[in-house]
Amino acid sequence: MSKSKTISEGPVAIMGLGKTGWSAARFLESRGIEVWAWDDQDSIRAKAKNDGIKLKDLYLCDWSYPKFLILSPGIPEHYPTPHKVASLAIEHKCKIICDVDLLAQYNNEATFIGVTGTNGKSTTTSLIGHILDNTKRLTRIGGNLGIPAIDLEMLGKDGTYVLELSSYQLGRLPSLNLSSSVLLNISFDHLDRHGGLNGYIDAKKSIFQKLSDNGNAVIGIDDPYSRSIGLELISQTLGKKVRVVPISSKLRAPGGVYCSGKYLIDDMDYKSSKVMDLTVQTQLEGLHNWQNIAAAYAIAKVNNISGEDIIHGIETFSGLAHRQEFVRKIGKVTFLNDSKATNWDSAIKALQTYSSIYWIAGGRLKEVEENFNIKLPSEVKRAFLFGEDAGVISEMIGGQVSFEICDDLEEAVFSAHEFSQKSYTTGLVLFSPGCSSFDQFKNFEERGNMFRQIVLEL
Repeated sequence: MSKSKTISEGPVAIMGLGKTGWSAARFLESRGIEVWAWDDQDSIRAKAKNDGIKLKDLYLCDWSYPKFLILSPGIPEHYPTPHKVASLAIEHKCKIICDVDLLAQYNNEATFIGVTGTNGKSTTTSLIGHILDNTKRLTRIGGNLGIPAIDLEMLGKDGTYVLELSSYQLGRLPSLNLSSSVLLNISFDHLDRHGGLNGYIDAKKSIFQKLSDNGNAVIGIDDPYSRSIGLELISQTLGKKVRVVPISSKLRAPGGVYCSGKYLIDDMDYKSSKVMDLTVQTQLEGLHNWQNIAAAYAIAKVNNISGEDIIHGIETFSGLAHRQEFVRKIGKVTFLNDSKATNWDSAIKALQTYSSIYWIAGGRLKEVEENFNIKLPSEVKRAFLFGEDAGVISEMIGGQVSFEICDDLEEAVFSAHEFSQKSYTTGLVLFSPGCSSFDQFKNFEERGNMFRQIVLEL
């Protein structure tokens, strides 16, 4: 892929003035680029006007002028129903981008590493950034993580951006040129936004289309969808200038990085070297997190980080909030906050990691998962269900485990605490909802913070 040119003149249309849209407007205006900004909420438009952002009704404007539309990640251009403004842009051949594309345009000499997948994106992105930063590389992480991408420091040719990229963002990045791409895994999620599973897979797979010559494609092979993409990539890149590095938490991955028993194996040079005892670190437990470690190891190695520095980075990584996060221990019972588990695949993987589990789950099921039959690990001793779809979940788990339906998260925590303390044995209260948070909370962070607060007040 060739280096892109920056936007030289406006107007640039911006639809949706959340964090990313607001930052994009400010960024462009600071560079003398005319902005046409709009939001469907009156209150947000009023705030933008008071802040000096130029407003333009994008439903009524002349679309022959804007060449770019920066569209909020939550606004669809295709599925399930295209937003009117997005349709107008497409009709007038106005290119739809996101704030990450702006970052790529204005930092086209920097190195970019992209990470996607249904689960594990944030942890892997942060771990890669931590390893690089520990070796004094000029590194920033962002994308679908943390502050808006365009608010990140401009790094120039000596800098590296490690970006978490969602399926929504990947279709709006015409300027992004990646030195390395990571696809961790694919399971059912966001299917409504992509017209079904095939559309979702295509969106995730597109991260490899953004690779530069001599780039690196790191791909998980633990699920059938990603494994198929990996085989396709290998067949396409034989004799070409892209290196494919398979990673796995449970399968042998020739030419890649994988786990065998408790060891991380580096086979990138086809020497099958044991490089780390994964049980030494405890902040990233479970096979799903070991896959994240394998991906970070592979990316660090292709970026010429020594094995010693990579292992040190892994061992000193503190983990992320709301991802199997330790909250406190009461007696012999530990409380973990895994509020980021917003789908069943991530919740089940967390349940497979621990013993003697008292599971708190619930919220709003994602549509595709309402008919799932869940096979629970035998270590789940009791389930405490709350939220909009608690009744549906109780039917999904069937007679595998005893459960009780609670009015809200607070009651679920109290009940799990009381029940777990009765056993007088070592146990774990695991809050891994397996659902979105939007029935009762603004987002998974607010939900996780509430769980943490309730537990700390027990």
